[in-house]
Order: sequence, then structure tokens, then C-alpha cells
Amino acid sequence: MASLIPCPHCGQRPREEFTVKGAALARPAADADRAMWFDYVYLRDNRRGRYDEYWHHTSGCRRWLVVTRNTATHEIEGARDAAARKEAAQ
Repeated sequence: MASLIPCPHCGQRPREEFTVKGAALARPAADADRAMWFDYVYLRDNRRGRYDEYWHHTSGCRRWLVVTRNTATHEIEGARDAAARKEAAQ
């Protein structure tokens, strides 16, 4: 049985419709030093447990989502529009 992802725009959709793009980390300021950008681009903690990731609904609404997933069990805890996260930070 395929696991379902709760897309906030399309409802429950099969995992195969999505592409996982990586950790949803806070982006450094444009004028941040090289060391901070290096850490952001190349270094990951690879934590066990609850983790936010960017997913693209490739075969659906084509929106970027932040999906909260447990890296130990692969259970999906929820999903929200990535643009909403950006707007909340401003």
C-alpha cells in the first residue's frame, strides 16, 4: 500500500506524486559570511526523529511543501505550503 501525503492544496495524495528535495533549513541572509553559507549548503546533522523537509508536488499542484516526517519511522506528521512559511518569517 502506498503511503499518503496530506497536500494542503490537493488533499491526501500518493507518495509517488512527490519529489523530496532536502532539509527545510532557515536560509542565511544574502550578506552572511562564507562559512555560514558553506554550512547551509553542505553540512547536515542527519538527525533521527522529527524533521522538516522540502517536497515538491511534482505530479499534482506543483507547489513546494514543507513536510514534517519522522526519519526513524518514515511516518508523515503533516505538510504545509512552503510559501506560507516564508511569509510568516517576513
